[in-house]
Amino acid sequence: MDPIIEVKGLKKDFKQFEAVKEVDFSVEQGEIFGFLGPNGAGKSTTINMLSTMLKPTGGEARINGFDIVKSRNDVRNSIGIIFQETTLDDKLTANENLMLHCKFYGVDPSIREERIREVLHIVDLADKRKQIVETFSGGMKRRLEIARGLLHYPKVLFLDEPTVGLDPQTRSHIWEYILKLKEKAGITIFLTTHYMDEAEICDRIAVMDHGELIALDTPYELKNKVGGDVVEISTSDNEAAQAKIEQNYERNVKNKDNRLTFHVTKGDEFLVQFVREFEVPLHSVNLRRPTLNDVFLHLTGREIREETASQKEIMKRNMKMSMRKGRR
Repeated sequence: MDPIIEVKGLKKDFKQFEAVKEVDFSVEQGEIFGFLGPNGAGKSTTINMLSTMLKPTGGEARINGFDIVKSRNDVRNSIGIIFQETTLDDKLTANENLMLHCKFYGVDPSIREERIREVLHIVDLADKRKQIVETFSGGMKRRLEIARGLLHYPKVLFLDEPTVGLDPQTRSHIWEYILKLKEKAGITIFLTTHYMDEAEICDRIAVMDHGELIALDTPYELKNKVGGDVVEISTSDNEAAQAKIEQNYERNVKNKDNRLTFHVTKGDEFLVQFVREFEVPLHSVNLRRPTLNDVFLHLTGREIREETASQKEIMKRNMKMSMRKGRR
């Protein structure tokens, strides 16, 4: 079976700046594909190109077999997009928002009512159908966004920070709905997130930095590549401790938030000897397995964080412009 998303040599230049530098990757049908990168990595630009909001400078990409430049309308009909910031009309009811989406995507009038009932039932909003959206909680709005994004049965659902700003319980519920929909309809999910527990759900993760794809693998394999267990310590003199660890144990040590972090093999055995012989007084010692946070820091030298408001506004504005242009 051919990949649902194929990207070959895709690039985007802004005058003298290379935002995306000839990236190559593919996404299999039904996969949950994580797309991570620090601010300015080229992640948002890539998503804008894949969703036909931005024309590539070079290369090519196909979604559901359709070229993102030559067959924009077919690509748009093949995807759903759920942004971090809501694009719902707060002054309309849930039903009216969904009906507008049906009309925009050309859902056959004879099945619109059935589709709306179906998606509202899946996200537990069937009893809120006639309610004005501005009365909804943040979690309810996010669920309605998910329902709207699925009305036209997209092959690929782009989720851009789908649970940011929501409380942990609501985040958990949102993911229950998303995973239920994935299993029900075989939808491919293309996810961006800065919550590493959400990234753990992904089948594979791609990491971008400085416009380049620098890693692509399963969460398990990415963590294995970091190398061994993670030791975290705090001492009476972290600068002196860092120098001794780097000299005596030949480890790369990161000093942040008054804690030293480094990687070792067979952490349990290492710590026994380390604690016994280390010359700088230790205040705390912690041993753990690598996380995706460690992977991200190891690969990019930075911690993952939310994109800037301006970047989100650009994506949101481009989406609205595309909707106004329709299917030209």
